[in-house]
Amino acid sequence: MAEESGVRVALVTGGTRGIGRAVVEALLEEGWTVDLCGHTRDSTDTAEGELRPKYGERVAARPCNVRSEAQVDSLVHWTLERRGRLDLLVNNAGVGAFGPIYELSGDDARRVIETNLLGCFYAMRAAAPAMRKRGSGWIVNIASLAGKNPFAGGSIYNASKFGLIGMSEAAMLDLRHDGVRVAAILPGSVDTQFGLHRSGRNDWMLTAEDVARAVLDLLRYPDRALPSLIELRPSRPPKK
Repeated sequence: MAEESGVRVALVTGGTRGIGRAVVEALLEEGWTVDLCGHTRDSTDTAEGELRPKYGERVAARPCNVRSEAQVDSLVHWTLERRGRLDLLVNNAGVGAFGPIYELSGDDARRVIETNLLGCFYAMRAAAPAMRKRGSGWIVNIASLAGKNPFAGGSIYNASKFGLIGMSEAAMLDLRHDGVRVAAILPGSVDTQFGLHRSGRNDWMLTAEDVARAVLDLLRYPDRALPSLIELRPSRPPKK
């Protein structure tokens, strides 16, 4: 990736906790300047308050409901106006609604699809012009192995992640000749508070830091290489 004066700017959605927070901290440790958003003012104020003492003004946070096209446009503009550039967009914000399809509501479906799929679309569309103009950039979408492997109770969540993978691959084809690389990371079970309730030991699961490592690994590829889909599994899940 081309750099100017060593400055590299990232924007991470859903960056206040879980995978997003691990990505934010990994990028900051690598010297990046990172803006992040969360769903509520309390969450972004807390994250900023925890990160600023160590990383200073290289990190900033603001609330954004990624279901809102206008709020996502404003978020991307906020970074571009203040930082002057955007080298990396990580679409991590996501929600789930689980249960048999006959028990899920229309509100459940809209919340998941609008967050996990449309929120990523809004952010990619808003970030792409600035990246195309500079002739470089990365867009990394945090998808899921649930985007390739349906499971009972996951109809709406599966649909959102199947769609995100398809959208990522199509956007990759749209942007590759402009120097903008698009990739989707598909984690398996990650030990966070997200998703279905799990009982028993979780030490076999991936950690949020494992997913953050995958993001950093993508960024280290030379410009000629484009790994567009990364499947990331626990190495030794429980035997069925």
